[in-house]
Amino acid sequence: MAHESFEDQAVADLLNRNFISIKVDREERPDIDHIYMMACQALTGSGGWPLTVIMDADKKPFYVATYLPRSSRGSLWGLLELLPRVAELWNKERESLRQAGEEISRHIIKQEANQAGQPINEELLNRAFKQYARAFDAEWGGFGSAPKFPIPHNLLFLLRYYHFRHEGQALEMVEKTLQSMYRGGIYDHIGFGFARYSTDRQWLVPHFEKMLYDNALLAMAYLECYQLTNKEFYAGVARDIFSYILRDMSSPEGGFYSAEDADSEGEEGKYYLWDKDEITEILGEQAQSLARTYDISQKGNFQGRNIPNLTRTPNFEEPRQEFAAERQKLFNYREKRIKPLKDDKVLTGWNGLMIAALAMGARVLGDESYLQAACQAADFIKKNLRRSDGRFLARYREGESEYLAYAADYAYFIWGLIELYEAGFDSHYLALALELSEDLNKYFWDQKEGGFFFYGLDAEQLLARPKEGYDGAMPSYNAVAVLNFMRLARLSSDLSWQVKAQQAMDYFAAEIQEYPTAHSFWLLAAIFQIYPGSEVVVAAESKNQAASEMLKLFNSRYDPHRLIILNESKTSEMLGSRAPYFQHMPGIEGKPTGLYMREFYLPVATGRNG
Repeated sequence: MAHESFEDQAVADLLNRNFISIKVDREERPDIDHIYMMACQALTGSGGWPLTVIMDADKKPFYVATYLPRSSRGSLWGLLELLPRVAELWNKERESLRQAGEEISRHIIKQEANQAGQPINEELLNRAFKQYARAFDAEWGGFGSAPKFPIPHNLLFLLRYYHFRHEGQALEMVEKTLQSMYRGGIYDHIGFGFARYSTDRQWLVPHFEKMLYDNALLAMAYLECYQLTNKEFYAGVARDIFSYILRDMSSPEGGFYSAEDADSEGEEGKYYLWDKDEITEILGEQAQSLARTYDISQKGNFQGRNIPNLTRTPNFEEPRQEFAAERQKLFNYREKRIKPLKDDKVLTGWNGLMIAALAMGARVLGDESYLQAACQAADFIKKNLRRSDGRFLARYREGESEYLAYAADYAYFIWGLIELYEAGFDSHYLALALELSEDLNKYFWDQKEGGFFFYGLDAEQLLARPKEGYDGAMPSYNAVAVLNFMRLARLSSDLSWQVKAQQAMDYFAAEIQEYPTAHSFWLLAAIFQIYPGSEVVVAAESKNQAASEMLKLFNSRYDPHRLIILNESKTSEMLGSRAPYFQHMPGIEGKPTGLYMREFYLPVATGRNG
């Protein structure tokens, strides 16, 4: 629409004559996007982008659509015909349009009401697993048919279900999906990183856009699968994702960029596609072998050209090492092409997810460079996206920080801070996680019903103040906040965080019960609550070599509910009464001492308010 319509003089004249035109970046203003996407779904039964809304001066929408061409095509309105018709109706039948806007607005506000549901229990976990099993594509991995989205939080649930319920099929679904995604064209075999989704069942043809959040969440899924199975393949894919992020998506100051476009030179995927003759010219005699392995042919596998993939290669793990030098030559050649546009916004929430992933990578893989990158990004966010009064902001670009941070920004960033503490045991990150959790309650908590509103009480008040519970491409910020609070309750031994988490879970319980597979991150929180966890407290004067070896031992095994605490003198000084756990415990005979506490049960509050 940007090129076809908004740059067209005739369309521009119509817009300027009768309308006030506002273009919204939905990543900077997800609150606006969320509300009017609800209107679109209510009116049309579906949603999508670009989102086109016509509303009155009170922000009440009376016409909503997704893509609109310049001129009408069959039953699809074109802007040249639609805009004069709306202007005519506004002049002649304004009251009817206003009434339509009122009705749509009431529907949106009504949707936000929620009913209490049954407590979340093991029966719901079993029902969710069965639904995933029915939707699973046994041939190609993933769930459902085309288009296929990765949705890594579904896989994180299944890994936990396997671990705690000993259901082998859960792990089989995860492994098949992770392997199939890697083999397909959704994975960039030349430069690494995953595209946003696949347009087909086989994961072959992606929408070539790469998103920071997808790669963060996928890295976590591959890391956890590596921990559980001890198969080096999964660790290798996680390392490749981090290589891509640190090479291409990191700002010089330390933050992470948001995305890379699908298009270059006006053509989707052009940067990523190959001709066989081109590869022969670059690789010479090695070209034939690589072409057979990566499905490169004269005919091509996509619009006459080739997407490198391993879908036809049985031993898909071997080419990673076997063709490393050849792939590097292709990468160097590709670097000379015109690159897709990089969206260089630094978003607080998306950076929180990548901080969490890198910190997990440092902990699981023992690579300090990942921890260093995660710390640099967290410090960048603290320095550049926090006002003098402590309130966080959502977006940084070219020296400018803007837009009050949303609940998702807080929830995802707190997640990153907790992972940072677990990876490096720098207590100031845990202290900041506790402080920001208090701010999350202050600005976003619904004092009447429970749960967190999308935007803060100090922000621009829109048509509605929604609360989002379901998972999309990213997990529900409410669910992430709940799991954060459960972890903080155990890390700090302050059970008020658990009470707050339970109130939020009670609020969304009916919604989760109705459609559990659309709420997989809530299921992670439920598993955390239902199954006992353990705490490991390593008492030491400092994080010396002996303490580090002890911590490394505990981190080597998959145990998603184990929390590890390094109790050293400076930690207890920093956290003080905020975390009684951290009252100084000297090691036995001056040596690092591990205290292992098994079956830590969190009390379950009842009712929405306690």
